[in-house]
Amino acid sequence: MNAPLMHPLEQERIVFKLNGREVDAFAGETIIEAADRLGVAIPRLCYKPGMRPDGNCRACMVEIKGERVLAPSCCRRPGEGMEVASDSARALHAQKMIIEMLAGDMPAKAYRTDSELAHWQRALGVGKPRFAARAQPAADLSHPAMAVNLDACIQCTRCVRACREEQVNDVIGYAFRGAHSEIVFDLGDPMGESTCVACGECVQACPTGALAPAHDAYLVPVDSQVASLCPYCGVGCQLTYHVKDNRIVRVEGRDGPANHERLCVKGRFGFDYAHHPQRLTKPLIRKPGIHKSADFTMDPADPLSVFREATWDEALDLAGSALKRIREERGAHALAGFGSAKGSNEEAYLFQKLVRTGFGSNNVDHCTRLCHASSVAALLEGIGSGAVSNPVMDVMQAEVIFLIGANPVVNHPVAATWMKNAVKRGTKLILAEPRRSELARHATYFLQLKSDTDVALLNAMLHTIVEEGLVDSAFVNSRTSGYDEIRKNVEGYSPEAMAAVCGIPAATIREVARLYARSRASMILWGMGISQHVHGTDNARCLIALSLITGQVGRPGAGLHPLRGQNNVQGASDVGLIPMMYPDYKRVDSADVRSEFEALWQKTLDPKPGLTVVEIMHAVHAGQIRGMYIMGENPAMSDPDVRHAREALAELEMLVVQDIFLTETGYLADVILPASAFPEKTGTFTNTDRSVQLGRQALDPPGEARQDLWIIVEVAKRLGLEWTYTHPREVFAEMRQAMPSIAGISWERLERDHAVTYPCTGDEDPGQRVVFTEQFPTANGKGRFVPASIIPAAERPDAAYPFVLITGRQLEHWHTGSMT
Repeated sequence: MNAPLMHPLEQERIVFKLNGREVDAFAGETIIEAADRLGVAIPRLCYKPGMRPDGNCRACMVEIKGERVLAPSCCRRPGEGMEVASDSARALHAQKMIIEMLAGDMPAKAYRTDSELAHWQRALGVGKPRFAARAQPAADLSHPAMAVNLDACIQCTRCVRACREEQVNDVIGYAFRGAHSEIVFDLGDPMGESTCVACGECVQACPTGALAPAHDAYLVPVDSQVASLCPYCGVGCQLTYHVKDNRIVRVEGRDGPANHERLCVKGRFGFDYAHHPQRLTKPLIRKPGIHKSADFTMDPADPLSVFREATWDEALDLAGSALKRIREERGAHALAGFGSAKGSNEEAYLFQKLVRTGFGSNNVDHCTRLCHASSVAALLEGIGSGAVSNPVMDVMQAEVIFLIGANPVVNHPVAATWMKNAVKRGTKLILAEPRRSELARHATYFLQLKSDTDVALLNAMLHTIVEEGLVDSAFVNSRTSGYDEIRKNVEGYSPEAMAAVCGIPAATIREVARLYARSRASMILWGMGISQHVHGTDNARCLIALSLITGQVGRPGAGLHPLRGQNNVQGASDVGLIPMMYPDYKRVDSADVRSEFEALWQKTLDPKPGLTVVEIMHAVHAGQIRGMYIMGENPAMSDPDVRHAREALAELEMLVVQDIFLTETGYLADVILPASAFPEKTGTFTNTDRSVQLGRQALDPPGEARQDLWIIVEVAKRLGLEWTYTHPREVFAEMRQAMPSIAGISWERLERDHAVTYPCTGDEDPGQRVVFTEQFPTANGKGRFVPASIIPAAERPDAAYPFVLITGRQLEHWHTGSMT
């Protein structure tokens, strides 16, 4: 299904008869929904669970006692005492006639082997149709990922509803009238020339193959279907790989808690990278005499111009011996490691454990440092937890959504669909963004503030809330501290004073502050536009203050949600892939915490917090760090100062890079270890909602490439660690010992349920979707207000440089372009 359908046990039920059997339906449930729940099969084509029922195909007709005409079961709700028959002579005759008429209009060529129309034709015993097919248009093959075969279209409008009502892209429409009606894209454009964003929702919705993946992918007989996850953004969509001959031939969305079958262009069509001819398939060692320099031109198709192929033992022995030598000669702090937010929790856990127990320091970090680290710092300071309070899906229960510094249509496309759905239901959207994004047309208020003026805008909103008596005094008094400080701080930030600073009229600032504060449930979501600032922590402090001062936290639809960028940046941080924290955000400079992990890992641990991503690069330039191990990161392309990073990487005595392609970072390596792509491994991943989900291996790695977990273990052995892990399940079991937040999540439970939200303390605990319901995980159980003042950026526009560059992502691309 494409939308969550919930029927609480305590809600009213209606008793009626279905095919002579007394059954019950939930209030608001249609006949076909009740039949599906009870295992009674009723034909359907235009109906799809989760979609608004349209009732246009008439294949689901049923007979209701006492009524003259048949009724479409997808639209009709049962009444108390009603007698319904889906298998009466009249109902079956109508169902068969509809199926026969539609089948008669099908082309000779089938576009999918599992056509729903063909299924019902067989199920009802409908033979060769007696009706001649109409003349049909030629196929539209203008789109690179999808084919339009309108000769198989039955005009069920599932594609229209998928596009307009679920994804809310408004590309597919219904043109003309009567027998001339047809599905069109925009104003009758070819699909490939339309404004289609290639989410493929229409393809998954189509029951006949009229819309299908390109290259007849539906007709390929697959070897296996593997339930797994999308490897891209932090939404964590569940999907199914359809595999033939060790290749993914197509992907479909599953009914996961974050996506309910929805996907975006990357999740549905972005898996060609796993089969790309430039994949690394053998270990590589830099050739003697090939100098490392920041000034390089690389050809990823020709690694052998710089490297030579090696055996695994040779490459691992060289990497391990060099790192070990640096540790022994220069000390533990001369080594550092960058892990990955794209790998599994188990890989991230073992990687940070390797650095801490094998290198002997806490010099381990990953890309969170350049993303939401400022948000996490503010969240830990203010409410004691760096994770989200509510899942994205809670926007469906909010009266007001405040979205700031984020463009989810591009960065978190499926999350954006839920926001658009909420707006369609009546939720008010406040969008604050320096540039006009696609969501602006859905916003109740679009605040196009000047770049770098977030604190001015947010403090002006806080000022309004205090001045106009909109403070939730009961919540503030019982569950927060520091209110007087924040009240005094915002006295000088009136909307009238800040209007000139942020570019938003004072009246508008007051209106949105009232709207946010007065609603039954308001939810704040933000992205890198808030965190990637010199004052990113202050920006987040203001958002936390907004939530606390109005009591808009700890309830469904009311909370704080920093949208996580990569697929496992939440999980990687949770398991300790950061320099100042062990797993579960336990500080490395706490003696009690350190003794706990020394007992678990049977190693003496460094009490000094490690260096961050940026500090590590500075330390390389200073000659303090001489060796690095980088797994699945590309700082030579993604670092804020690329030149500085490349110069640093070129200076290292030993750089070991573990990746699937020859990236810019790999080009500066001494040893390259060919790793596994996402579909080639099994492991757990934690999405932006705190949902721990199981990704399953669908493919074998190419050539001699190996799974990352195996590689980490082999490097650890060469550093003197006696590790014997053979499966992610073993690592996850150890993680549960180290992390109380996931103690109630077993591997077996994940195999059964696919996803469990943390905190989860026991086997029977369903997991806490909404946290901070009664108290915050701080020392006194209270949230803390932290005042923030305007700190201008170090570089401001002037006459010589009058423009501000605002960076962003592209919908179709990912991971510095190495995966898309």
